[in-house]
Amino acid sequence: MQLEVGTILEGKITGVLKFGAFVDLGEGKSGMVHISEVAQSYVNDIHEFCSEGQTVKVKIIGIAEDGKISLSMKRAEERPQRNAQPQRHDRQRAEAAAMKDKEEAPRPQRHVQKKPVKKEVFSPEDYEYAYEPRSKVTDAGFEDMLSKFKMSSEDRMSGLKTVDVKKRGRRK
Repeated sequence: MQLEVGTILEGKITGVLKFGAFVDLGEGKSGMVHISEVAQSYVNDIHEFCSEGQTVKVKIIGIAEDGKISLSMKRAEERPQRNAQPQRHDRQRAEAAAMKDKEEAPRPQRHVQKKPVKKEVFSPEDYEYAYEPRSKVTDAGFEDMLSKFKMSSEDRMSGLKTVDVKKRGRRK
């Protein structure tokens, strides 16, 4: 017998492990059904669905180069086809009728009086700057600019140190 992917066969379960079941397909060939391919629903314990010696219908879903055969019990079962399209069309018709009724029904008019929004306009003078704003470039030398930076930096640092001392208490 030639084994091909998609063929549905009957076989006998020869072993059940927690990850799957081994099925004897006859003529010395066997394959494995992984736990995810046992049933349509979630399988927590494979022993609830399979037992040794049980005859099952399986579908070949893969044949590896080394000869291992992957089987599926859930794909071998023919599921009844659902009539989803008529329900969908019925639902679409119902939704369309509801929309038409909404369009025809008069809507109550709401008159909401909007309050004018007062926008406040701020100018740069309204803000207090923590640092001095940059002044225009002058012809001051590098040493003069560096000394001014050091002085302002030391002033800022001393202000931070006093705040830190107050928060922690006295330094030792």
